[in-house]
Amino acid sequence: MAQKVTLKASDGSTIEFIDEIKAQGGVKDVYFSPDKSYVVAFYRTPLNPNDKERVSNIVGIYREKIFTNDSQGDYWKQMFAWPTKMVDWNGKTGVVMPFYDKRYFFSGGKFDGKEKNGKWFASAKLMNRFVEADQKGTWLTRLHMCIKIARAVRRLHAAGLAHSDLSYNNILVDPITGSACIIDDDSLVVPCKFPPEVLGTPDFIAPEVMETKCLPLTDKNRKLPSIYTDRHALAVLIYMYLLNRHPLRGGKVHDVNDTGHDEELSMGTKALFIEHPTDKTNRVKPQQLAPSELPQGDPSKLPYTICGPYLTHLFNRAFVDGDRKSVV
Repeated sequence: MAQKVTLKASDGSTIEFIDEIKAQGGVKDVYFSPDKSYVVAFYRTPLNPNDKERVSNIVGIYREKIFTNDSQGDYWKQMFAWPTKMVDWNGKTGVVMPFYDKRYFFSGGKFDGKEKNGKWFASAKLMNRFVEADQKGTWLTRLHMCIKIARAVRRLHAAGLAHSDLSYNNILVDPITGSACIIDDDSLVVPCKFPPEVLGTPDFIAPEVMETKCLPLTDKNRKLPSIYTDRHALAVLIYMYLLNRHPLRGGKVHDVNDTGHDEELSMGTKALFIEHPTDKTNRVKPQQLAPSELPQGDPSKLPYTICGPYLTHLFNRAFVDGDRKSVV
């Protein structure tokens, strides 16, 4: 039987968890507290001094900036699975985080008990094939969900922080209630202090980051994840949650001999909105879509103008003009 471990956190408080890995992410192993009110996630490899300072600041001064001691602070706690403390155990650094609310787990059906990763609700193919009707919510509840994601991202940016890896993998959503929660908040970017650790997740990396990723980090023309690239990822997320297709993945092929190069061009230098009002060269070819991608995957059946004039204007600013000053 797994044993209970008791530790002192960085703030002097007592932390307990069961010595049994319950989940694993890309870089961390997750353990549950005895009452399942919080989890402790340990980095599998030791952190360098800079990253350890980043985590210390995130559970300290940056957390205090986001979660003020009033009703507004309580409001933001619903939208972030923010690390609250830092611990050390067996030579490893860990963070303590609140357990996800039950609304972010599927109830019933083939995914009963599994996390509601946003990918299930962003892709028409996945949602139409695998998600039960009573788990999909409505267009209106998904709009509410997007508004909350946008508010949470704006709150991060107002505190001088960038997420750097916004994607459906780092956001839990509940289309039934229109709720959302940003996770993986322990590797945030602080401009001029803590640089980004990753370029982002494919499909959400900003075109200018893709276009310049081969340049040396010291090159002034190299573009790295920032508040402005977060806004591109946010616009992509909102488009996908509302319309269940990607705004840049159309029918145009740039390199028929090299799929990797074609991907880099499609998402980088040659990125083109599939519903560009004047340039139709990247329109979706419906005959190439799987039945499970319809009708959402075909913009001629469900154009982005169904989102209404205000959102249509914002999508054009994000994907046609490249203006991200007020996307969030």
